[in-house]
Amino acid sequence: MSTEAIIPEVDRTLAAYDKGRQNLIPILQDVQDKLGYLPEEAVNRIAEYLNLSPNDIFGVATFYAQFRFAPIGRNHIKVCRGTACHVRGSSLIMEKVVSNLGISPGETTADRQFSLEKVACFGSCALAPVVVVNDKVYGRMSAKKTEQIIEDLKK
Repeated sequence: MSTEAIIPEVDRTLAAYDKGRQNLIPILQDVQDKLGYLPEEAVNRIAEYLNLSPNDIFGVATFYAQFRFAPIGRNHIKVCRGTACHVRGSSLIMEKVVSNLGISPGETTADRQFSLEKVACFGSCALAPVVVVNDKVYGRMSAKKTEQIIEDLKK
């Protein structure tokens, strides 16, 4: 999205909020929901609106793992690394995804088709190991099942 398109979208989001610091996190969440990430232009506009410095905004946003500062791929793969998932093989799943896509957790493929993220815990331990692809939860996964999902998405 171009800078020319980002600012009006951020302004529409900001119009729904009072100019109070207490609204920072909901604003960040809404802007990220609309843009897919928090570009620098959006952070600067939010800072201006709330009368905060961009450093204040980045300080809050970087504290929470949910906020991203770069666009994610069309297919967002999240692998749980919680204890139950780890014990049941999530590290093998992660290794296979890294090998298959050629990216590490936190990265996006050059063609922007895939992003990979490791998550501390989804809270779905009974389904371990868990992989989430584009907000769809897959339980009792294996490296082979995960590889098949990725291959299907590549088509």
